[in-house]
Amino acid sequence: MASTHEAHLHEPLEWDTPLFRTAIAQYDQAVPHADIDPGVAERLRYPERSIIVSCPVRLDDGRRVVFPGYRVQHSSTMGPTKGGIRYDAEVTLGECAALAVWMTWKCALLRLPYGGAKGGVRCSPREMSTDELERLTRRYTSELLPFIGPQEDIPAPDMATNEQTMAWMMDTYSMQRGHAVPEIVTGKPISIGGSVFRHEATGAGVVMTIARACERLGWRLSEQRCVVQGFGNVGGIAALELAERGATVIAVSDVSGGVLDPAGLDIATMGEYAREHGSLEGWPSGTRITNDELLELECDILVLAARENQVTLLNAPRLRCKLVAEGANGPISLEGDIVLREREIPVLPDILTNAGGVTVSYFEWVQDLGRLFWGRDEIRAKLAEKLNDAFDRVWELAAEKDLTLRTSALVAGIRDVGAALEARGLYP
Repeated sequence: MASTHEAHLHEPLEWDTPLFRTAIAQYDQAVPHADIDPGVAERLRYPERSIIVSCPVRLDDGRRVVFPGYRVQHSSTMGPTKGGIRYDAEVTLGECAALAVWMTWKCALLRLPYGGAKGGVRCSPREMSTDELERLTRRYTSELLPFIGPQEDIPAPDMATNEQTMAWMMDTYSMQRGHAVPEIVTGKPISIGGSVFRHEATGAGVVMTIARACERLGWRLSEQRCVVQGFGNVGGIAALELAERGATVIAVSDVSGGVLDPAGLDIATMGEYAREHGSLEGWPSGTRITNDELLELECDILVLAARENQVTLLNAPRLRCKLVAEGANGPISLEGDIVLREREIPVLPDILTNAGGVTVSYFEWVQDLGRLFWGRDEIRAKLAEKLNDAFDRVWELAAEKDLTLRTSALVAGIRDVGAALEARGLYP
């Protein structure tokens, strides 16, 4: 009978998608090096809770449309779950599950008292008005009320969501509780309990990690030629930080395509242009290139800050960089990873490189709970300390066990969660 139960368990489940299979394949590669109990390892393969909700919304033209919404909570072993909310036409339960898994390891690696979660609504946010997005956000939050809370699950912004989205979520939750609860979300406006430096944290953290890697590799960051895929909240900030540290950013891209200037781009001015016009479409200088061309440019550092599955078996052999930094989650496929490893191109993995956002979200949550707020310099210094500590542990573990940086980062996170789960045991 036990074998029958096990067979049913290992059949494809509702969150089974290519991205989730990537997350679990990475987990399976790391687990043998983590030295955790097999039963604990089996438990961590599956999310604790996966939620699908229906969000009926009245559109501006009077129509009522029902949008599917999702929230996946992977592990609450270390504390409340934490993760972003994305609005995108391709959001699925499996995507949320994969991102929740990665968030668990990320939080453990940075030694934050959180587990991983992720959520989203399948919609086309660029086609929706501000009023429609507000109604969608408030309904989605209302549907999640039984499952979120400052000690249960704490949302944050992600793709196509922002400070305003978090303000609507915080207000909706607070109205149901009868008092202001700023600690229910992070990434919200400073006026209602948000933290300074939260907006820049992910992109700045990417560059802090790159800088640490350059130190270990014996490179001068100021001498590196960089390409940045993605020019949004992560890539745009990362490009600006790289330029401010003296690196030459020769190409960037966004939804409108890429821009190349071998002499170096004026990132600060481009950022202002993108904020004013919504994208880099129409940017007057440089050479326009495709996204595929951008990835294959000759450079020292390639920053992937767009979305999942950008470097694959097809284009990984054609990359001409010396180092890859994952500012997005899952931008390299399993096959692409193998190619880069064989080519001896080091990859700074997502669960380390883009952990600046969740780390400063943790600082925001702590500040909200204590109603005591810190300054920008203090937060930036605390973030650098956290990231450098995590990087050094990953680097040393990789050298000790002859692992890639990705597997080493996963091992470090899995070990801590596994130890906590084993200590707590199973209830009942």
